[in-house]
Amino acid sequence: RNVLEPAVDTSEELERIAALQDLRVLDSAPEAVFDSLTQLAALTFNAPVGLVSLVDTDRQWFKSCIGLDVSETGRDVAFCDHAIRQDHAMVVLDASQDQRFRDNPLVTGAPSIRFYAGAPLILPDGHRLGTLCVIDFAPRSSFSQTARAQLEAMAASVTQALLMRRDISTF
Repeated sequence: RNVLEPAVDTSEELERIAALQDLRVLDSAPEAVFDSLTQLAALTFNAPVGLVSLVDTDRQWFKSCIGLDVSETGRDVAFCDHAIRQDHAMVVLDASQDQRFRDNPLVTGAPSIRFYAGAPLILPDGHRLGTLCVIDFAPRSSFSQTARAQLEAMAASVTQALLMRRDISTF
């Protein structure tokens, strides 16, 4: 399949969605642990927007959102849908110059995304549920390997918080 197209309903995708639903986190109320990790990412990378984004069947839902006044967007326009297809942070320095995103309505219109860095939230079994990401409305010239490693470490903390939340709720 074309890498630019959203993931299709393969057995792997169905397993990923089942793992996401098993966490019982979609559409849940805000929680301080996720908001603090999101704020840490936004502050660390000097970004006006930070998100914990979970990629559902046809939407990306924000467990935590700093800097935007939305709770979800369509999966068809989600940068995070691209980011969950890899094991490491995905960085887009200038979305208006990136063939994958330059025609995206979130780039061509409000909120006018330019910079995006998102690290996948990867369960121990390998399923990628979403991302911890930061967004800026101005393009950036670089995002270092150290910054990528920091974002990935923060994303691992978000994943651990999701797993602990699930384990606590099953008691």
